[in-house]
Amino acid sequence: MFIETPKTSVNKNQQATFDFLNELSNFEQLMPSNIDKFEVLNENRFLFALKGMPEIVLEKKAQTPYNQLILGAASEKLPFTLTADILELSNDTSEVVLSFSGEFNAMMAMMIKNPITNFINTLSENLGKIQ
Repeated sequence: MFIETPKTSVNKNQQATFDFLNELSNFEQLMPSNIDKFEVLNENRFLFALKGMPEIVLEKKAQTPYNQLILGAASEKLPFTLTADILELSNDTSEVVLSFSGEFNAMMAMMIKNPITNFINTLSENLGKIQ
């Protein structure tokens, strides 16, 4: 399953946007309003839970400074990645596309597609609001 957000313009240059996303505690600002729990576990992992959903631990999997940050599920039970691709538009503006990729059976994919789409769209929209 692959889901991609529309491009989001961010009022930070490419490096500042990358640095913002690379500091995992900043993801709390991007979370939906129905967040139930958010905790940074270490510099490479954080945990979050939305109301009525199980806790998910994300960890940094790979990064290409200033261009891309890849987070992935810490659990092998639900293997997926969340990728932020960052493009410089000007000295003070960048563009970010978030993409979700995971291997799920058809039933699971059908159940989680809408919630995941809404979740990453909210992250993207909130990223466009950061100062």
